[in-house]
Amino acid sequence: APDYPDVELSHQLVDSMAMKLIEQPLAYDVIVTENMFGDILSDLAASISGGIGLAPSSSLGAARPGLYEAIHGSAPDIAGKGIANPTAMILTVAMMLRDLDQTEAANAIESAAIHCLEHGPTTPDLGGSATTDEVGAAIAALIQNREVTT
Repeated sequence: APDYPDVELSHQLVDSMAMKLIEQPLAYDVIVTENMFGDILSDLAASISGGIGLAPSSSLGAARPGLYEAIHGSAPDIAGKGIANPTAMILTVAMMLRDLDQTEAANAIESAAIHCLEHGPTTPDLGGSATTDEVGAAIAALIQNREVTT
């Protein structure tokens, strides 16, 4: 906290933090916690924002690079069915690229993913009928064709 004087620091127990996230999700930009509580709170926050298929994630310590993964992990219960939403993992790659100072690439990926969320195609978890591969291909095509702004 001393290194970030513009950031308000407050301590919160995990159970009351879960309640606060539900009641006021927009009140928080960053939550720092250890792994288990972070996993629980990040799943909760992902659900509030539209589902775990949309939430990128990284676990960062003092040493870099960190571990980058979608909030939902590997989703073994739906593996091979073509219904997983790839957006969280794609946005995770953008997050990683931004941390590696590859801002232009990160912006292009984020813009393409947002375009697909707004205009389709989307996977069944968001009310669409596209497969995992179709959404991934649509996002890749937008980036390759430079059809989104960075």
